[in-house]
Amino acid sequence: MRWRRREAADEPVVSDSERTLFGGRLVYDTSWAAHEEARCALGLRTMVATLPRLLGTAVGLSWRADRRATVSVAAAELGRGAAQAAGLLAVNALLTVLLAGGDLPGRLRQALPALLAVAGAAAAGALCSAASTRFGGPLQPKVERLARETYLERAYGVELAAMEDEEFHRLLESARHGASSARRMTDGCVAIVSALLSLTAAAGVLAVLHPVLLPALVLMVLPGAWATLVIARRRHRSFHRWIQHTRASLLLSSLLTDTDAAAEVRVHGVGPFVLEHFRGMSAAGEEEQARPARLAARTELAASALTGLAALGGYALLGALLWSGAMAPATAGAAVVAIRTGSGALEGLVRRINHLHEESLHVADLNRLLHESAERRIPAGGAPLPAEVREIRLEDVTFAYPGADGGPVLRDVGPTVPLGRVVALVGENGSGKSTLVKLVCGLYAPQKGRVLWVGEDGGAQVSVDAAEADRQEVFARFAIVAQDPCRWPMTARVNIAVSDTSRPICDRRVAESADHAGVDFVGGLPRGWDTLLSRTFRGGHQLSGGQWQRLGIARARYRDGDVMIVDEPTAALDAKAEERVFRQLRRLADDGRTIVLITHRMASVRHADLVHVLHEGRLVESGTPAELLAAPGGRFRELYETQAAAFAPPRTGVPAPRDPGRRERNGDPDGAG
Repeated sequence: MRWRRREAADEPVVSDSERTLFGGRLVYDTSWAAHEEARCALGLRTMVATLPRLLGTAVGLSWRADRRATVSVAAAELGRGAAQAAGLLAVNALLTVLLAGGDLPGRLRQALPALLAVAGAAAAGALCSAASTRFGGPLQPKVERLARETYLERAYGVELAAMEDEEFHRLLESARHGASSARRMTDGCVAIVSALLSLTAAAGVLAVLHPVLLPALVLMVLPGAWATLVIARRRHRSFHRWIQHTRASLLLSSLLTDTDAAAEVRVHGVGPFVLEHFRGMSAAGEEEQARPARLAARTELAASALTGLAALGGYALLGALLWSGAMAPATAGAAVVAIRTGSGALEGLVRRINHLHEESLHVADLNRLLHESAERRIPAGGAPLPAEVREIRLEDVTFAYPGADGGPVLRDVGPTVPLGRVVALVGENGSGKSTLVKLVCGLYAPQKGRVLWVGEDGGAQVSVDAAEADRQEVFARFAIVAQDPCRWPMTARVNIAVSDTSRPICDRRVAESADHAGVDFVGGLPRGWDTLLSRTFRGGHQLSGGQWQRLGIARARYRDGDVMIVDEPTAALDAKAEERVFRQLRRLADDGRTIVLITHRMASVRHADLVHVLHEGRLVESGTPAELLAAPGGRFRELYETQAAAFAPPRTGVPAPRDPGRRERNGDPDGAG
């Protein structure tokens, strides 16, 4: 309890930088999960009990990565252990001969076979060690690659709601270290097997020489083992609790080198501000690293004192055996060699088991991610969609984000998206437009209600619930034009073709999609379509916001989905480019494509066949633009007239609005003259 109170007393308070930038302390509270403490609470008994499982995990990873290398390393380590045991027995035989009575030349001749056995055992051990290194070196990166591939595959295969869940994202962050830990577990497993075999050899020799020496050997190593395990528990607990803080510090450092933030960093003078808080965050992190170091120093000092006392007792016991005549001098010499070998092997074994256990905690996080991601994975297979889809219909759909305050984002909405039309979703920010689109795409599942795909199959009307449909088939029907499209740090060609990776890149389709979206700037890029669109790499090029938006439109066109989701597609385009985009969207709809348009610009809605108006999570109006404009007191008409008023000429005799900044500069904040 005293140690725990000291640890708690050394815990730092929240830093000013955390409070200013992030609203509070960025440290995970692990009290919610009792198993966190249980996983960190490794004692000596637990260490012995978990060793087979740890070795099994490491061997399993190695076996999956490269069976031949795994067998070769195992054989080499077994050979090295056998050579070490033979060497210790040969040393005992050599000392027995050399310390026996008789003339010295005769004893040297008798010792020659034992001396050759010692040399042979050493040579065999060296060859086995070289073989273990030869096959173990390439095995480790293979294990890491396999674990990382598995991690990434599971990360992108889960539901979108899982990615937005704070606890699952924490698990993702922690499990990210599991791949490198898996690599180190492979190396640690080899070291543990080697230490186990060395210890077995030394213990066997000691048991033969005198049974009482074996427990003395164990007592000499127990204090160091205890210290190593206690320090490891603290280090792993600190790592888990400070993941968010570490991420925030790295984020601050990256902001000063980020190309998107570069302009504001310079013009607004943000650099010194960010650097100051980076310094504050780093200082807090350094204090956290110093805290367990102080505790580790105390623990190691206590362990060293106990180890010294145990060693003194062990060698006193050996002296007593010599004094009483219970052990011959030659046997005592061999016992000293065996004790030194065994104590070194046992200390190394405890240290490596501890390191293996520590790495296994990260691998356990990776395994936990695999388990939880399997439960939250996008299901494979399902009912096929109708052969000819006529509409996507929502029936009394209610949706709330997990863990979010404020209630549902959508409440009992039931809009219909007829295929082959331009359907617009309008409403204020936070009205639920983007959430509604994600439900239509199959990215979210409603807590209440259904999303139905209605059409015909073999002449019969069919309705398929999206919750039972093949999700990959649902995704295949859509293409997305985001308001801020993803800026892939790849070539211009790949930035368009990445939307359809089911087939090799087709330059003809890339050119047609680019022409459709008005991507007319590629010829001016340094390497044309092969230009790398990222300044973070040498030779990279940066595009403007409008150019990125046109690339995003071309990307959606390249995918050629039945339904194109368009979220404020012209926010960064000039008036002419905007008009061109809407004409092309209209042409796509006339050719049978479905356009779902999310927009705040009411003038853009004139291209729509059907408009759904959302307000505070509810569907309040639906109809054609003309019908909605003709409805007095309607929400759509109110929004339209509000925006139209900004473009209306001022009435006669009414002065135009003045620049408030100008009034203030003239010393007239009220604008009275």
